[in-house]
Amino acid sequence: MGKYFGTDGFRGRANESLTAVHAFRVGRFLGRYFSRGKGGRARIVVGKDTRLSSYMLEYAFTAGATASGADVYLLHVTTTPSVSYVARTDAFDCGIMISASHNPYGDNGIKIINGAGEKMEERVLNLVEEYLDGGTLPLATGEEIGRTVDYVAGRNRYLAYLLSLPRSSFRGLRVGLDCANGSAWAISKAVFDALGAQVFAINAAPDGRNINSECGSTCPDGLCALVKEHSLDCGFAFDGDADRCIAVDERGELVDGDAILYACARYLRARGELDGDGIVATVMSNYGLLRSLQEEGISVKLTEVGDKFVYEEMVKSGLLLGGEQSGHVIFRKYATTGDGVLTAIKVAEATLESKCPLSCLTRGFKRLAQSTGNVRVADKRKTLSSSAVLACISEAEKRLSGGRILVRASGTEPLIRILAEGENASECKAVVAMLQNAVRSATEEM
Repeated sequence: MGKYFGTDGFRGRANESLTAVHAFRVGRFLGRYFSRGKGGRARIVVGKDTRLSSYMLEYAFTAGATASGADVYLLHVTTTPSVSYVARTDAFDCGIMISASHNPYGDNGIKIINGAGEKMEERVLNLVEEYLDGGTLPLATGEEIGRTVDYVAGRNRYLAYLLSLPRSSFRGLRVGLDCANGSAWAISKAVFDALGAQVFAINAAPDGRNINSECGSTCPDGLCALVKEHSLDCGFAFDGDADRCIAVDERGELVDGDAILYACARYLRARGELDGDGIVATVMSNYGLLRSLQEEGISVKLTEVGDKFVYEEMVKSGLLLGGEQSGHVIFRKYATTGDGVLTAIKVAEATLESKCPLSCLTRGFKRLAQSTGNVRVADKRKTLSSSAVLACISEAEKRLSGGRILVRASGTEPLIRILAEGENASECKAVVAMLQNAVRSATEEM
């Protein structure tokens, strides 16, 4: 991770660690970089989520890019995967998504997507960081100054693409959607309505401040209650920019990213569509996923946390399905990044085509006990290298005999994330509490 860009873009508190000036300068650099590289006017497509600060950052970025000679095409409120789709299908030099994903509304972020619809290469991000730290660039003048273009047509083409994916109508399917008061508000209900499902949507009234607020993929309790109250067939919860999806089965039970991978891997394998008979997951995935899929003859490759690393391994290994426990799921045949709405479509399709409820599709998944916890810190690297923390990790590994410990820095927030996994749930919980105390103590002593 760089000084500004983590595993999923430049993220921080709006107008504190991520300001309008930062957005302007990112626009200045990318506008100049891609215009100079092609010997003409660069084309950049921009989307945003529903945060209060997204408009500010969108306009600041656009001012910077046009001042450097690029044309900027505005998708307005949309999803991260839609920006990825439009960037690669409409021959843009790059795409920008203004979003802090699952973070609270006071945070925001700038995600940069390359012309192939993938996360931007580290080489380019490093150049952006160098410019942010004091670089200078000439301003475009006269006819070289860029322009802005209303490009809602691009978002509409993405909607049409999603509608083309299912094998059959969803007529008769009763679906709950938790839109997280975010980007999915503008897309998910429209898609499921058009596919013929009977839709029950909640958290679909964004006001700039309520994105991810006690709702969405990180807090799906409301969706679980909705599914049970209305006897729905399934439900889907998205995050702020709708690149994640967490499902709920007909009993109101959660189906996280690991369970979605399990269900979809078996479904695709049965149809002969799981190339390589394997999937890609991350080290945060429950090891029960590996064991359960191996019993089905399906292999699992593990990567670092982050859907960019998942996608890179999928390309390298020639695999078509991969994702994270958090709900980033990639169907490489259809997309180059995690897409929450696409994932919801494929899960709904699997239930209909298999002629069985979602709970049936996940029945063979034998999950190990797992406990997680977070600690907010000022310096992630320094905390993780603390001798006291390292000693506590060693002690925790001894206490959790036969299990595993994972202590890592978050790539998107100022947090140390802790995971303990094993056969005994209470032991896992106790070990996480012990590690949280060690991290807090180390932080206080710095």
